[in-house]
Amino acid sequence: MSPMEDLAPLLSRAARGEQEAYREIYRRFRPLVVRLASGFAALDADEVEDVVQESFVRAFRALPKLRASSAFEPWLLSIARNRAMTSMAHKGTGARMKAQLSQESELETPALPNALKVERDSGLVRQLIAELPEGAEKRTVELFYVEGQLTAREIAQQMGVGKSAVTMRLERFRAKVKRELLRRLLAAQWE
Repeated sequence: MSPMEDLAPLLSRAARGEQEAYREIYRRFRPLVVRLASGFAALDADEVEDVVQESFVRAFRALPKLRASSAFEPWLLSIARNRAMTSMAHKGTGARMKAQLSQESELETPALPNALKVERDSGLVRQLIAELPEGAEKRTVELFYVEGQLTAREIAQQMGVGKSAVTMRLERFRAKVKRELLRRLLAAQWE
């Protein structure tokens, strides 16, 4: 059976929320979406899988708005292409952030005993977590740093997002901690 056979009734059932219809659409169209996402060489296997999952989630949520079943495949592939491009953009932003932070961390700072550094850093981390606005980023950071029992992939599964979203949230938070530590150290030098 080709992916297009009996697609209209299947899409109709999925638009009404039938799980079996979702599974069948996913089974039929997943190879196309994987092939498209894999074509973005900058994405690793985990990121490709995130693109696939996010594409189907977005498509299924918006399925009731689809007017013609013949438009489903190009529409789904368009969603996947946009998700892959967004993922690559975030990846590029993360790389630039890391490069910028590595330059900042090259500043000379006075040496502190390890015990004091750990105490200072953990206190700052808790303070910065408390200052975050309520939302997905704060919850991600709490799960990873405060509760400390879950991996980034497990957090992503629990929160219903891709692993790359969790990784970006954690990278943004780490960057904030580094900037704040540097700011405080530089301020202490001028006192």
